[in-house]
Amino acid sequence: MSIERRLQREIKDSKNMYYREKDDSPYKRYLMKRIDLINRVLENMKDPDTKICDIVESKMKETIITINRTYSITEADKLHSELRILDWIFYQVFSIKNKITS
Repeated sequence: MSIERRLQREIKDSKNMYYREKDDSPYKRYLMKRIDLINRVLENMKDPDTKICDIVESKMKETIITINRTYSITEADKLHSELRILDWIFYQVFSIKNKITS
């Protein structure tokens, strides 16, 4: 399965779970952030010269720096969630790209 198709399927699944949630909850906000980050990656993938792994890795480093500068546990929690999403995206893109190049 291509990277794009896998990420699009993940967006579809996340949207389904998002719409099933009735109340505004941390999980619902997590799903929205996940959809947003995956959409950004898909947008960047439209340019064939873009190195997606480098972009995601750079965003992960920025997030880690921001976490280290944050004094609020609540804010750090949100950033940790974003970091987990980025880590998942990085793994998906990197593992599929490695299968293609091997």
